[in-house]
Amino acid sequence: MTYIAKPRLHHPTLARNKVGHTRRDYEGKVSTLCAGCGHDSISAAIVQACWELDVEPHRVAKLSGIGCSSKTPDYFLGASHGFNTVHGRMPSVLTGANLANRELLYLGVSGDGDSASIGLGQFAHAMRRGVRMVYIVENNGVYGLTKGQFSATADRGSRSKKGAINNDSPVDLVGMALQLGATYVARGFSGDKAQLVPLIKGAIEHGGAAFLDVISPCVAFNNHDGSTRSYEYVRQHNEAMNRIDFIALGPEIKAEPAPGETLDLPNADGSIMRLRKLHADYDPTDRLGAMNHLQQLQATGEVVTGLIYVDTRAGDLHAALKTVHKPLNTLGETELCPGANALAKINASLR
Repeated sequence: MTYIAKPRLHHPTLARNKVGHTRRDYEGKVSTLCAGCGHDSISAAIVQACWELDVEPHRVAKLSGIGCSSKTPDYFLGASHGFNTVHGRMPSVLTGANLANRELLYLGVSGDGDSASIGLGQFAHAMRRGVRMVYIVENNGVYGLTKGQFSATADRGSRSKKGAINNDSPVDLVGMALQLGATYVARGFSGDKAQLVPLIKGAIEHGGAAFLDVISPCVAFNNHDGSTRSYEYVRQHNEAMNRIDFIALGPEIKAEPAPGETLDLPNADGSIMRLRKLHADYDPTDRLGAMNHLQQLQATGEVVTGLIYVDTRAGDLHAALKTVHKPLNTLGETELCPGANALAKINASLR
């Protein structure tokens, strides 16, 4: 396959962020996906979010599996670390990398076929273990690389481009993430950049397992009447719970705002995520309430978007395992092999 690299020359008047990079510095190679693919919009949103957050590209590790979605890390953050795993195995490879070097920002990009079918078990364990990562599923409801068969997330009753009706119940990855213990759960739409960019920024700033399901229409096989993953359907049935206005540094705000106004939630790094409530009675910090609300709206055919749940006291896998703060891949032989006496004490504690 031929890849087309973008020219290195940048216009001298392009705006730079606090670390001296232009938005172009966060881009990758030219996309080979179909023109109009929602996945390219997600890549653009990731580029925008990282630029606005002043992320250093070399501090990012991006991992993916197999599928149209898993090609997209080649189209953003060209100066970051990258690894394309086998089908459905991205979460376990990312977990190993995270344990070895906790200082990197981990972006896991997957698809509905990659995560909801062959990788379902991997997805589940990454969420329940609290691996600190941004897990993005680019969800189009079909297998775009193999001519548009229904994926496990396709809604029952939806119709394929060839007219076949899906009779299987869908796997709801958002509902599963809530049940499994993810501490940041959101859904976005590739056609709504104003909502998607802040959701990605919130996930990056979060201190635990952040899951973001993005409805991303497949223009080749799933953008027709009868599809529940088309641009037209999602625009007509989008029920946004809230909007993230911005993420700003500042002290934690304790006061509870009036219903329907704003809600300020602290992030792990001390920054503040400010939500504008579109549903006055919706509390994104109530896991059980989020699960119930999600089910109620889905039963009416609505596509719930926005920040669905967040735990502001989230921990991660390193906190649970009580690992040292120094990255494990930087430890020397003396630290990793403390000697026979230390080993004898460990063995004695297990008897």
